[in-house]
Amino acid sequence: MLKEFKEFATRGNVLDMAVGIIIGAAFTTIVSSLVDDILMPPLGLVLGELDFSNLFVTLGGGEFASLAAAREAGAPVIAYGLFINAVIKFLLVAFALFILIKQFNRFKKQADAAPASPPAEEVLLTEIRDLLKQQRG
Repeated sequence: MLKEFKEFATRGNVLDMAVGIIIGAAFTTIVSSLVDDILMPPLGLVLGELDFSNLFVTLGGGEFASLAAAREAGAPVIAYGLFINAVIKFLLVAFALFILIKQFNRFKKQADAAPASPPAEEVLLTEIRDLLKQQRG
């Protein structure tokens, strides 16, 4: 069983997947910063100083100035603003992956469409073969 696990863990696709997960985690941090620090402030300004991360509904009654204050008081809340932020982050990640895969497929299609030219020796041998055929017939 240990041998099977070692074979599984050292396969190329497992290592590629591990690298992808690590890069994905780092990419998530970048997207979070993009949404929280770059996109949401102007969007909030356009929508009248609205801060999505502070939108919430208190379930147990009571008025709180912020989501942090409601959570600190232990009030049950539905933090739908954080959900909106999460949806925006997901859409950005999905769009970035779409662009990445689209470019990868485009480059792959170009590589498949343009066959590599044969080596010079092969071209020369083909010419010699053709000349020999012409001399015989």
